[in-house]
Amino acid sequence: MTVDRAALVAAIGRLQPAMEREAERLNAADAALGDGDLGVTMTRGMALVAEAAPELPEDLGQALLRCAQAFTKSSGSSYGTLLATGLMAAAKATRGRSEVEVGDLAGLVAAARDAMAARGKAELGGKTVLDSLDAVATALEGVSDPGAAGAAAAGAARGALETFRERPATVGRARIFAEKSRGLDDPGMLAMALVVAAVAGEEVPGD
Repeated sequence: MTVDRAALVAAIGRLQPAMEREAERLNAADAALGDGDLGVTMTRGMALVAEAAPELPEDLGQALLRCAQAFTKSSGSSYGTLLATGLMAAAKATRGRSEVEVGDLAGLVAAARDAMAARGKAELGGKTVLDSLDAVATALEGVSDPGAAGAAAAGAARGALETFRERPATVGRARIFAEKSRGLDDPGMLAMALVVAAVAGEEVPGD
């Protein structure tokens, strides 16, 4: 089974309204450890990506690059920049291809993770979105069925959120609130869990 432009556009169609629904939840999670505007970042960014969706090319690399460019137009936030960096890494890996095998998704997520880690000068284990992506990449290894891949990815992102909830943040702005962050969801990890769930058509993580 493969992922093509139609699948990408359909995923955007699920993700954009999901970010609107979850905006206040993301803002609240971000307010506890940051600026309190993550919901705004995700909503505005996905609105521009959805606006660009009808004109996305068949070339997945070019399509993902345009998604990254659209997202960054909405905000200069650090999280938005990291997401765009991850998308651009996936775009580079799929340039010139009109479809990719579901089995290739693990490698694409890993490429995004590594590019984002380099851009953010961060490492795994810091209670960040990198830990979410690492869990997703691991869960997708060897999975070739679309339904199974979606369930595995969503479960992994949700599991990472739960695993790191009681740990202190050691990377990024949240590290300032290291002890306060215990028992709280990292906003970026929460956002990624919601993103993966929406893309996969799975139930979103509970409050």
